[in-house]
Amino acid sequence: MMRDKRIGVLMGGLSSERAVSLKSGAAVTAALNRLGYDTVAIDVDHEVATALRAQKVEVAFNALHGRFGEDGTIQGLLEIMHIPYTGSGVLASALGMNKAASRHVLMAAGLVMPSCRVICLDDEISISPRDLPVVVKPVAEGSSVGVSLVFKEDDFPKAVAEAFQFGQQILVEPYIRGMEVAVGVLNDRAIGAIEIRPKEPFYNYTAKYVPGMSEHVFPAPLPPSVYENLLNDGLSAHRALGCKGYSRSDFIVREGTHYLLEVNTLPGMTETSLLPEIARGVGIEFDEMVERILISV
Repeated sequence: MMRDKRIGVLMGGLSSERAVSLKSGAAVTAALNRLGYDTVAIDVDHEVATALRAQKVEVAFNALHGRFGEDGTIQGLLEIMHIPYTGSGVLASALGMNKAASRHVLMAAGLVMPSCRVICLDDEISISPRDLPVVVKPVAEGSSVGVSLVFKEDDFPKAVAEAFQFGQQILVEPYIRGMEVAVGVLNDRAIGAIEIRPKEPFYNYTAKYVPGMSEHVFPAPLPPSVYENLLNDGLSAHRALGCKGYSRSDFIVREGTHYLLEVNTLPGMTETSLLPEIARGVGIEFDEMVERILISV
């Protein structure tokens, strides 16, 4: 029985998404406390293994985001320590975090994705005006950290330099203007799709986490057949990477075609996060969603 276990909520961490993770972790901790679980919040640092032992954690609720939390590394540590944990395992987490690697798996599963250039740090880098606009992003970051939308050739070098601050590889994709939609998977079932209408040029960090900087419409206003196909593709992406429990897949819908952008194996749990909003839209309140995630371990 989970209620007999000591639950450690892992939050914070060492990535560029630390601030968001602290909010996710606080929300999850509060929910588990309301539900009566024996819960301890753990701000993850280099001594996390010591903290897990000291707090006698028996099950980990992973509310980390970004590197060292969403990329398979903390999952590997928990495996070694024989501590069950929420969310996807080592391989699915590593694939989901690395956008270059996950593309191969997702496209092999038949999912449509934008064309893409993978650029390494020492590569010759140039852009033709006819290829603009483009999106430049790090290979292994989340929350739109280091992502730039480039319309002018002169702005391309700055966008590249910004993305390379977060790793040795970057992606350059054509900018596809269309409806931004996220599909939520909970308990390995696609539960809904939500439209995002950012008040920024795209769904960037500010639009994601500053209240009022984006409008969310649930369910996404799409023809029933397109909506159903989006749910199917969200679940297909979840399964193709081998995700467990829950995930969120992000799409651009344009002229009847939906392009998969990425799969988030540990979606945010903040007050502006999309998966909790999708869950509420189908009658699953936040505390119930958190408990469903926990008991799926």
